[in-house]
Amino acid sequence: MRFVCRQSKLRGEVRVPGSKSHTIRAVAIASLAEGRSEIREPLVSNDTLAAVDAYRALGAEIEVQRGRWVVRGTGGNVRAPEDVIDVRNSGVTLRTALGACALLREGMAVLTGDEQIRRRPAGPLAQSLNDLGASVRSTRGNGAAPFVVEGRLRGGETCIEGTTSQYVTGLLISAPLADGDSRIHVTKLNEAPYVEMTADWLRRQGIAFEEQDLREFSVPGGQRYLAVDRAIPADFSSATFFLGAGALGENEIVMLGLDLTDTQGDRAVVDHVAQMGAQVRSRGSWIGVEAKELVGCEIDLNATPDALPMLAVLGCFARGTTRLVNVPQARIKESDRISVMAQELRKLGARVEEMEDGIVVHKSPLRGAEVDGHGDHRVVMALVVAGCAIPGETVVHGAEAAAVTFPEFAEYMQKIGAKLSVEE
Repeated sequence: MRFVCRQSKLRGEVRVPGSKSHTIRAVAIASLAEGRSEIREPLVSNDTLAAVDAYRALGAEIEVQRGRWVVRGTGGNVRAPEDVIDVRNSGVTLRTALGACALLREGMAVLTGDEQIRRRPAGPLAQSLNDLGASVRSTRGNGAAPFVVEGRLRGGETCIEGTTSQYVTGLLISAPLADGDSRIHVTKLNEAPYVEMTADWLRRQGIAFEEQDLREFSVPGGQRYLAVDRAIPADFSSATFFLGAGALGENEIVMLGLDLTDTQGDRAVVDHVAQMGAQVRSRGSWIGVEAKELVGCEIDLNATPDALPMLAVLGCFARGTTRLVNVPQARIKESDRISVMAQELRKLGARVEEMEDGIVVHKSPLRGAEVDGHGDHRVVMALVVAGCAIPGETVVHGAEAAAVTFPEFAEYMQKIGAKLSVEE
């Protein structure tokens, strides 16, 4: 499937869908909790439905209704699945489900995913789960899926590199249900706000733990999760593409439903776009962005790696040079986003340089061309926004990847004026 787009003036309102990060944490915790949970306004996407299927396989009863999901949890007594658990393209689901499988009292679980998941590393998490008493092994010995998991977490002490925050999230969600106490030392932590998001979920659901600067965690074992009853906040990661679009050309876009006090790290993109020169206004859950002259600057994306594709596009339109730095983990997402964005923006005419931990983008006259999303939803959506801002026709191959987090992306763009078509 491909998106075909032409230069467009984008104006209007967008009600931003729910957060993928919050939705998957809600599913994971509700599935491990006792009793009945209700998740309101969840994000319905390929990734979140992969999480639903994974936790159903472990014994949770999950009823998917319009506007809400009802979960009857396992009380921490997960069962061995009858078949292989396929997390499809969802890295968060893989990492949280690895921890959940390490709570098995008998039997084993096998987890795998699509081609990208089978390349993405999870070895540090597997090793830490082993340190805490489980048995987790990569069938190919490369620290990536497929994994075979046998319980059970007994507790203990482990040190883990937080190359991706998802490793720490996987440990923190499962450790309270271990038989004994756990002490977790985190080094080289990237994406700290996502660990804070997980910690906030634990506090809300009655879990006791101590932490120091998100680098040291002491988690008593033998605990139980309270049932979840929560509406899912809107997704700043998805809003990033409309924040970026609003900053280009003669565009003006209003986003509804966002909470600037939420724990999502990508709320910082509001500041990033303003730093580059866009006019940003906010009032309650309303955020408006109007295009002004953009100016290149240096932005540290360690806490917000998902923003790299969209901000790299903005850099092509910003006077001078834009440096997106301190984001080495962008290379181990659904694609190597540093390399991929450099490659695809060059096809559009951009002057771009790769760094080990980031990307340098110079203001460049772009023109439509055929580009590839590399199976990465955020790359696909960023390239569509670029295509709507430049002369000529831009064809984005691999458009189906957008459904991982934002199945209605094309419709949302069309509603605000995008000259965008979907072709099979």
